[in-house]
Amino acid sequence: MRTGVANLPLHGGKCPAWLFGRMTGMTRALIEAMVCDTGPDGVLRRLSDPYWFQALGCALGFDWHSSGLTTTVCGALKEALKDCAGQLGLFVAGGKGRTSRRTPDEILIYAERFPVARNAEELVYASRMSAKVDNSAVQDGYQLYHHTFVFTAAGRWAVIQQGMNEGNRQARRYHWLGDTVKDFVCEPHQAVCCDQRGETLNLVARESDPARRVIGELAREKPERLVRDLTLLQEKDLLRLPARHRVELTDIHPRNLHRVLLKSYERQPENFAALLATPGVGPKALRALSLLSELAYGTPPSYRDPARYSFAHGGKDGHPFPVDRATYDHSIAFLHRALSESRLDRGEKMEAFKRLGQWERVMENR
Repeated sequence: MRTGVANLPLHGGKCPAWLFGRMTGMTRALIEAMVCDTGPDGVLRRLSDPYWFQALGCALGFDWHSSGLTTTVCGALKEALKDCAGQLGLFVAGGKGRTSRRTPDEILIYAERFPVARNAEELVYASRMSAKVDNSAVQDGYQLYHHTFVFTAAGRWAVIQQGMNEGNRQARRYHWLGDTVKDFVCEPHQAVCCDQRGETLNLVARESDPARRVIGELAREKPERLVRDLTLLQEKDLLRLPARHRVELTDIHPRNLHRVLLKSYERQPENFAALLATPGVGPKALRALSLLSELAYGTPPSYRDPARYSFAHGGKDGHPFPVDRATYDHSIAFLHRALSESRLDRGEKMEAFKRLGQWERVMENR
């Protein structure tokens, strides 16, 4: 299940080398302590929790509300486990930008070097589908630029990925936990957390199920027919929508769409999930097919933003919901215990406790 989403200010720049080195050392010590305490599966559960992940970044010393926290903490995690992954049974693949596109190869390399109880191709599929869902099937205005895939020797996995919206200068972080994924394309998340919501083409919403079925059928049709239907709709100017983020006929260029539709037609995907997994089928193709589904077949997709909760543990004024004190206290207590049991020296521990305390006070005042 996807366990949460966080919205953060989009910041540029790089983490200083002196800080990143210390973050890497502390991350290794914390992960070793966590593996001893909860096992590799427990680490996955924590990393998939957006609240705990944010607290971890603060304990490591990074800016508590910066978009860079995601990429830097994931980078420190990958570097920290690079030489002890086999020993701990915990592996990290992917990263930011071009590195994210090497995720499948890195998964396969780890699977060749170490015994993994699950078919490596299944892990590659999970990596690709989680990215496809958040970048193409849920079109919320955030373009993915970071994807980290963490998995265990037992074959369990988690995903931390982040997208950016240059228009509002925000970044949105998506967390996935693979243990309870039943269907990648129908409500794959348990909670989606952010401070802003907007109208979103949400093809993985439960209410989009009729549209998913029709879109899967359309993808098996000859491209010439779909292009002809889109052209006819544009000529008739049937769609009149108010000012909002829904797809409009003027946004679709049938001729440019032909090449992508040809790929899906040649593959004959059996359903929407197979279509989404087809290389080359991205946001534009899905927007066009969802538009045809709505106008020609009367099966509109959902435009509900999956975000439901504020990023943090709630607000002191009760908006958008009261502070969840139990979850809040549990996050802090777990990090305190992990820090106490880690093999860091006293000075490093005290600095980490101090930063964690500062973050705790900030969250209490929200």
